[in-house]
Amino acid sequence: MGIEQAPTEKGRQAARGLRRSAAKEEKKVEAKKGSSLAKGPERFEERSKSSDGKSAGTKQRL
Repeated sequence: MGIEQAPTEKGRQAARGLRRSAAKEEKKVEAKKGSSLAKGPERFEERSKSSDGKSAGTKQRL
């Protein structure tokens, strides 16, 4: 759920905190890795392959 879609102010604050936390963690991982993490479709493909070495398309065809 997006920040602006949260029904209460408490929910919006929680969403902002989660977003900040995720950004902080991403920066830490990128610094450790030495390069940027993949974004969008590339990220999806990277995560899919990391689990078992097969792409998402290959898994769907099986």
